[in-house]
Amino acid sequence: MSDALTFLRTFVSQPVKVGAIAPSSRYLAEQMVLSVDWSSARSIVEYGPGTGVFTQRISECLQPGSKFFAIEQSAELAKRTRNRCPDVHVHCDSVANVESLCRQEGIEQVDAILCGLPWAAFPESLQHECFDAMLRVLKPGGQFATFAYWQGVFLPAGQRFSKLLRSTFSEVKRSPTVWRNLPPAFVYRCRL
Repeated sequence: MSDALTFLRTFVSQPVKVGAIAPSSRYLAEQMVLSVDWSSARSIVEYGPGTGVFTQRISECLQPGSKFFAIEQSAELAKRTRNRCPDVHVHCDSVANVESLCRQEGIEQVDAILCGLPWAAFPESLQHECFDAMLRVLKPGGQFATFAYWQGVFLPAGQRFSKLLRSTFSEVKRSPTVWRNLPPAFVYRCRL
């Protein structure tokens, strides 16, 4: 319950940065991790861990010797994720700075990025800034997973984001709908 209250409080104070009224469910987290080939992924970054639901599940999937860190812009949510997953480096920063954060973590190229950011709530310029930074670190053939809420898919911002994915990645698929999430969502599974 404290995760939900923290998330709701952060949403009220920063709705564009958070984008939802409740943290993601463990069912959505499971769909997210199914998007990655864990047998070959050795360098993984998480964007926007929120309360750490995805972070915890990602940590359980890591192979020995893998490098993993998360980037969360909200100091309160970053603290919540660190408390939930004390072995994970959580940087309180913008994903636009992923390149310098990868250098700090000793990562040259990233195999997979799992993302909980509210892309459809971002202005187009911010979407492009974050995507440009991501493309500088994601290796050829790299995997990117993010989710969308069904109610936003048909809005202009959701349509714009879907087009951005399809113009950026060679492969874009959708997971089955996760009904046990507030609100219901699906995962975009993408590969460069």
